[in-house]
Amino acid sequence: MAKRSYQIIIGFGIIKNLARYIRRLNLGTDAYVITNASIKNRYGNSLEKSLKQSGLSVRFKLVPDTEESKSIERASLIIKDLAHYDKAKRIFIVAFGGGVIGDLAGFVASVYKRGVPYLQVPTTLLAQVDSSIGGKTAVDLVEGKNLIGAFYQPRLVLSDVKFLKTLDQRQMRSGLAEVIKYAIIKDEKLFDYLEVRYKDILARRELCLEYIVRRCSFIKAGIVSSDEREETGIRTILNFGHTIGHAIEAAANYKVYNHGEAIAQGMLVASEISKSLGLINPKTAQRIETLIKKVGLPIKIEKVTLDNIIKAHYRDKKFIGLKNRFVLVKGIGKTKIVENVPLLIIKEAIKKLINQPHPTA
Repeated sequence: MAKRSYQIIIGFGIIKNLARYIRRLNLGTDAYVITNASIKNRYGNSLEKSLKQSGLSVRFKLVPDTEESKSIERASLIIKDLAHYDKAKRIFIVAFGGGVIGDLAGFVASVYKRGVPYLQVPTTLLAQVDSSIGGKTAVDLVEGKNLIGAFYQPRLVLSDVKFLKTLDQRQMRSGLAEVIKYAIIKDEKLFDYLEVRYKDILARRELCLEYIVRRCSFIKAGIVSSDEREETGIRTILNFGHTIGHAIEAAANYKVYNHGEAIAQGMLVASEISKSLGLINPKTAQRIETLIKKVGLPIKIEKVTLDNIIKAHYRDKKFIGLKNRFVLVKGIGKTKIVENVPLLIIKEAIKKLINQPHPTA
């Protein structure tokens, strides 16, 4: 992956240095910034001023701040706008936002003119620790999440943890789901840290934020550099919690749970399956559930039926023909990929999370 390697820059208040990095990388002269209205209102003026002072032109393209923005229809509209705007210019794309913006902007960059440079400026915890790194770009279909996409690496990821100071608690908790995922699959010390310092993280303590963003970025970059296109199986462990998590999102039409909340539930299901198969003991499964609960993520599934979750999980990209494939755990920091998990075990694991209605008298 050497030719497609890139810097991941992490710090507090470092957005002011973005133009310098763009110039150093010779990305182009015309920034096409894909973002949403709330981020533009809060940070757009300072970003535009910084880029223009360095002689770069700036055009903002606003998209709604919802999962529905990750659609082929939305991508097509952006591409048409790009084609209209891109005359006698050296275009590069800036993904300025959370995971939805990053996935959408990266996908547009990968297909417009068979690929134009782009960079990630993630503004949410989830995007900083996970989705901005690794080059997976995609849009959703009604049939499932991320079904149209490409592997396309950004030229730079700039994670300014100062952005995290203004996130609401639901967004912070959503990002923490991915942090917990990295701890479970690769780093027991990080898991220990989260158990002790989760309140400081939710309180936006600067050093804590920098630590978790750096640690997760380091873990993901290491995994991705070993298996860029998910061909050797190394990268597959990043999908821990995502098989059922994505199914929960799709079954709820992306309207009940955000990504992190659904992944938290998916991790609980994967943990329960791991316990049922004898890979972990009840104590380890309880540690995982307790941490997820402590940070304020949902540990029960509501407003989504078991049947719809099961139907949605069959569309998971990790299926091999009719065989399912789950990332499970053998302990904190240790994973195992298991194929052909019996449907009964999957259903029983999901049932334990579904809130059953109380019988009426």
